[in-house]
Amino acid sequence: MNSSWWMVGALAAVLAQAEPIRLIFDTDMGNDTDDVMALCMIHALQSRGAVELLAVTVTKDHPQAAAFVDAVNTFYGRPDIPIGVVKGGATPEPGKFNLLADAKNEDGSLRYPHDLASGADAPEATGLIRKLLAAQPDGSVTLVQVGFFTNFQRLLASRPDAVSPLSGRELIAKKVKLLSIMAGAFQTVDWNTRHLEYNVIKDIPAAQTLAKDWPTPISWSGFEIGVAAAFPHVVIEQDFEYVKHHPLKEAYYLYNPPPHDRPTWDPTALLAAVCPERGYFTLSPAGTVTVEDNGATWFRPSRDGKGRDRFLTMSAEQAARVREAIVQLSVAVPGK
Repeated sequence: MNSSWWMVGALAAVLAQAEPIRLIFDTDMGNDTDDVMALCMIHALQSRGAVELLAVTVTKDHPQAAAFVDAVNTFYGRPDIPIGVVKGGATPEPGKFNLLADAKNEDGSLRYPHDLASGADAPEATGLIRKLLAAQPDGSVTLVQVGFFTNFQRLLASRPDAVSPLSGRELIAKKVKLLSIMAGAFQTVDWNTRHLEYNVIKDIPAAQTLAKDWPTPISWSGFEIGVAAAFPHVVIEQDFEYVKHHPLKEAYYLYNPPPHDRPTWDPTALLAAVCPERGYFTLSPAGTVTVEDNGATWFRPSRDGKGRDRFLTMSAEQAARVREAIVQLSVAVPGK
C-alpha cells in the first residue's frame, strides 16, 4: 500500500468521526490555480465527512469567476452550494482559466455543466454571509480567506438587518470560531523581509481595517509557506486521467503550463483551518498583525502570551507532509 495515501486516508477517517467543520470559503478565483486546488480539496474533505461547505464567496470582480466556481462545485456533485460575489471589488479583468465556465464540447454542450451563468446573477457576498452566519450555532463557523480582504471587511462593517439584529462585528464574534487567511509574509522572501504580498496590496484599506478590528482568532499563512510546499507538476500531467476533462488540470495548463511546480498558497490556509491538530504546521507565538500603508504585514508577539493572531511556520519534514496531503486531496475522485 502507498504510505502517503494511507496517511491521507487515515487523516480523513479521523476527521470523519467528528462533526464536519462548517466552512465559508472566500476566494479570488481566476487569479491563480491554487484557488482551484483549495476548492477541490474542500470537496474531497466534504465527501469524507470532514467539512460542510456553507458557501463560496468571490472577491474577484469578474462575472466568470462565480460561474467557474459553480462549474467546479457541480463537477463534484454539489451544484446547489450558495455563491456570493463582490460588487465593486478588485481585479475586474478576466482570469486566465475562468473562461472554462463557458467551454463547450464538440456537440455544443457545456464541458463543465452548471447553472450559474454569470456572477451578475449571484447575490452580493456580505448579505449572503450574514444570512448563513445567523443560521449557524454560536462559535461554529470557520472562515477561509484566500483572496482579497474586501468581502470579510465589508462583513465586519455591516449593519443590523432583517436576518440579524447584530452588527457585523457582533455577528462574527458570536458565530465565527476561526478566520484562516492566506495573506502577507512573515519570514524572509528572497532576502526581502518586507515582501508585499498580492492578496494584501490589492485592497490595502480593507486589509488594514480587518487586521485592526477583527474579533476572533486569525491564522495567517504567509507567502513563504505556499512556496515551500509547491505542487508537483507531474501530478497535473499524470494523475487526472480518470476523467476526460478535469477543471484543476485544465486551469493549471491555462494559467501556466507544466513543467512548473505551482506554490500551494491557498491550500495551506485551508489545511491549517481544517486540520489544526495534525502537526502539518507550527504556529508562531500569539500576537498582533498590522498592515502598513504600503501593504507590508508586521507581526508583534504579545508579552503575556495572549493575542488574536498567529502565523504558520513549517519545517522541511512538515512541508513534505503538507505537499502530499494537498496532492492526495486534490486528485481525489469526486464523490469518493
